[in-house]
Amino acid sequence: MMLRVIVVDDHPVVRDGLVGMLSGEDGIEVLGQADSGPAALALVASADPDIVLLDLRMPGGDGWSVITTLREQSLDRPRILVLTTYDSPRDIHRAMDAGADGYLLKDAPRAQLVQAIKDLAEGRQAMSDRVRDSLAEAKAIGLTERERRVLELVADGLTNRAIGSRLGIGEATVKTHLANLYPKLGAADRAAAVRIAWERGLV
Repeated sequence: MMLRVIVVDDHPVVRDGLVGMLSGEDGIEVLGQADSGPAALALVASADPDIVLLDLRMPGGDGWSVITTLREQSLDRPRILVLTTYDSPRDIHRAMDAGADGYLLKDAPRAQLVQAIKDLAEGRQAMSDRVRDSLAEAKAIGLTERERRVLELVADGLTNRAIGSRLGIGEATVKTHLANLYPKLGAADRAAAVRIAWERGLV
């Protein structure tokens, strides 16, 4: 089975390198490349790839917007593999929450990238060790996705009212989330929660 792939990155050298690398692999066909979010969506619509290799930060529409739009169109096609230099927990969680199927860093070896493409095609997730560790940490602590998002916004310095407005929930609900996440972190207050979150790579 030939896996049909497109490459989305705003750096020409990176795109050319990926296209050249993947074109030499048996079972992989590179259908095209795009340098922005809008161009990526247009290419997906015209080429119907199995896999999208996607950078996150690009002009004219970032990778998160591409993931969100593609998942609104279909929950399982194409499979989306984020390939980026950004390894912060916030970037990772935001991409996975939006619907990415895998997340690799650009320093991944060629063999790992090729295997990730094959894994996604077979319905499995593909993540670098650093990404897996970040996701596992949040899961081990027991934070829900909404609690983690509230924690991120607290770390950004937003008030409860501002957090509620950002997330579309009431201020009382924000306070409830905070009350629930403090004991999970072993924190007594906002400042301690943020400090622990930074130390444990949660935000």
